[in-house]
Amino acid sequence: MERITITIDSDLLAELDNLIERRGYQNRSEALRDLARAGLQSAALEDDEARHCVAALVYVYDHTARELPKRLTDSAHDHHDLGLSTLHVHLDHDSCMEVAVLRGPTRNVRAYADHVIAERGVKYGRTFMIPANLQSDNHEHGHGHHHRHDHIHVGKSE
Repeated sequence: MERITITIDSDLLAELDNLIERRGYQNRSEALRDLARAGLQSAALEDDEARHCVAALVYVYDHTARELPKRLTDSAHDHHDLGLSTLHVHLDHDSCMEVAVLRGPTRNVRAYADHVIAERGVKYGRTFMIPANLQSDNHEHGHGHHHRHDHIHVGKSE
């Protein structure tokens, strides 16, 4: 590991120290490494919209809003190539939360997520994206059965 020196104004340092205490970091270095990784991941996705990512799209919507559940379902089917899994939770009589796990080219994932969040009746939405590389591998799963499928590699360069 390399040791570096940085200059931070006192207000920013106070915010950093507050974050360290709230999240339970052992020291400033650990917190700064995590913040740097998050910033670099975000920048990588912004700089290369063709790059693949894995993502969690979290949104809360009013299931009584006219045709909204149907529109959301239709949209998910229209983008079935991006969806890996969905968790649906009933929060109260009117509100549902969904967590959609997605993968694909960043521009496609972002466009789909933005479309869902912009639907009338969606009360809250946020997307968490992680840069990834998609590789199609040929391999065996025992008994001489060979097949090809995609693997998602996070944190590895191409």
